[in-house]
Amino acid sequence: MNRATGGNVLIDPQTIIEKGEIGDRLRVADLGCGSSGHFIFPIANVIGEYGVIYGVDILKNNLENIERRAKQENLKQVKTVWSNLEIFKATKIDSSSLDVGLLINVLYQSNKRAEIVREAIRMIKKNGKLIIVDWKKIRSPFGPSITERVNKENLISVCQRLGMEFLAEFNAGEYHFGLTFLKH
Repeated sequence: MNRATGGNVLIDPQTIIEKGEIGDRLRVADLGCGSSGHFIFPIANVIGEYGVIYGVDILKNNLENIERRAKQENLKQVKTVWSNLEIFKATKIDSSSLDVGLLINVLYQSNKRAEIVREAIRMIKKNGKLIIVDWKKIRSPFGPSITERVNKENLISVCQRLGMEFLAEFNAGEYHFGLTFLKH
């Protein structure tokens, strides 16, 4: 599914910025960022020139789109990283280096969800946050089939088993749930 015409248009980047407490000079990664930079560019403006926002994706053409726009807008804080998030330590971002990791509309696309979450957690530093947004298990006029959608309770349980503290659920839009976790 093309994220630019799908779920991300329905999710306000400002909500993600607020829930992640994203601010000046932070290091953030949009893990599975897609081609539009829907979250990357608003975050780039919030973190400023001394922060870093990583756009991570498995599709190189998505990363090329992000790089082109970042160059046009002279946003040196935008960095792209090619990775398969299903493989532990495959992402070329240092362990315990991120203030905030984002998994937005990513998990429903994989049957290796725990592996993706584990890789995200690896990169987040102590007292850093993981924000997960995905499709609610409800009927909707678009989006993935209900069987592909993530079971929210199972996801919370997996994150807790991997050492994350579940902080809160938030409304990420009509068709999406949002979860905030803290790394200890």
